[in-house]
Amino acid sequence: MQTYIELGEEEARIAIDTAVAELRRRGKAGSIAVGDRHGEVIALWRMNGASLPSAVIAADKVFTSSRVRRKSGDTGRDTFADNALMSYHGSPRYVGWDGGAPVIIDGQCAGSVAISGLKGEEDLEIAEIAIAAILESLKG
Repeated sequence: MQTYIELGEEEARIAIDTAVAELRRRGKAGSIAVGDRHGEVIALWRMNGASLPSAVIAADKVFTSSRVRRKSGDTGRDTFADNALMSYHGSPRYVGWDGGAPVIIDGQCAGSVAISGLKGEEDLEIAEIAIAAILESLKG
């Protein structure tokens, strides 16, 4: 029998609230996606002022991070270094931009958080802040 740890709505709310607060603190707008261990979206939030494509891209970054169990940008860089296409991973939903990262709990990918709408490095930085908030909430 296999047992899995998976993000749920409580963790999604923590991630979204944390990311929105950080984006507002920086005076920016973006989209935040939180997905389960399969990369399916649990929650998606597009802030006022965020571009429409940023919501779809955030969802695809979550899909990529959860399915590959690593940061979306790292997957993209490795794929492109091999002169391959992201779709070679098995789905046109895979993206290679920075901003999506897995939530690892007890060595398992429990899901992912992704931000889209800023530069990739900043998207990733905010996603990691949201992931840290999820992990901190689990200590209690």
